[in-house]
Amino acid sequence: MVDVGAKDETRRIARAAGNIRMQPETLQLILSGSAKKGDVLGIARIAAIQGSKRTSELIPLCHPLALTRVAAEFNIDQANSAIECVVTAETLGRTGVEMEALTAVSVGLLTIYDMCKAVDRGMEIGAIRLLEKQGGKSGRWMRAGA
Repeated sequence: MVDVGAKDETRRIARAAGNIRMQPETLQLILSGSAKKGDVLGIARIAAIQGSKRTSELIPLCHPLALTRVAAEFNIDQANSAIECVVTAETLGRTGVEMEALTAVSVGLLTIYDMCKAVDRGMEIGAIRLLEKQGGKSGRWMRAGA
C-alpha cells in the first residue's frame, strides 16, 4: 500500500455512477415491486452500501477507510429501460474514497442483475465511472458534464 501517514486528514467525498439496461418488462417488474426475490432497489441500495464498506477486502492494496456517509440513489430511465445507480461516499481521512464509491456502484448494479437474472439474462451493466472527487492535496475534480 502507498504510505499516506504524512498526509493531512481532510474531508473527502467521491461520487460515482453506472447503469444497467434491461428489457422493458424487467424494468416494470422492478418498479411494480413484484420481483420474486423482493424489493430489488431496496436490496440493491443496502448491497451498494455494504459493498463500499468491504472495498479494502476486494481491491488489493486499497486502504481500509472509516466511512462517515454512503448514499446510493437509483434513477429510472424508462425510455431506455435502464436504471442508473449514483453513489456518494464520504470520509475524514488521509486518502480518497473513489474506490469505495466505484465498488458500491458495481455491487448495487450486480445485485439488480442477480435479483432479475431469472427473467432477463441479457441485462447489460456499463458506464461505471467516477463523477466527482473532493478533498486532499488535489482539491476538487469533476467529470465534464457530471
